Amino acid sequence: MSEEHSGHCLCGAVRFRTQGQLREVVACHCSQCRRQTGHFYAATNVRDDALAVEGGENVTWYRASDTASRGFCRVCGSALFWKGDGSDYTSIMAGAFDQPTGLRIGVHIFCADKGDYYEINDDAPRFAQGH
Repeated sequence: MSEEHSGHCLCGAVRFRTQGQLREVVACHCSQCRRQTGHFYAATNVRDDALAVEGGENVTWYRASDTASRGFCRVCGSALFWKGDGSDYTSIMAGAFDQPTGLRIGVHIFCADKGDYYEINDDAPRFAQGH
């Protein structure tokens, strides 16, 4: 039997369902992620063919850089997705999943750019830049 996870934005206008095992959570501490979420970005990812989105018309995609876009709910503003150009995977915010998730932080990236108001206090590997 396939592993299934579901979740949604704060208001419920966007709902999603995934099939298969989720990747460990990547915690990104770059300034773009912190500005979008108010803290660091914690996301897993799934293959595009294993992701079903209901209410996709309520997802607004923001072109965040020359290589990626960020998807958020246009109704409530919840950050939901990150998509690299040409990738077959979509990153999904760990906090948007219904519990239990079984997720754990596996790595911290862009730690050199992290906010000055918090410390990273777990044993997951840390990288100054991407990984």
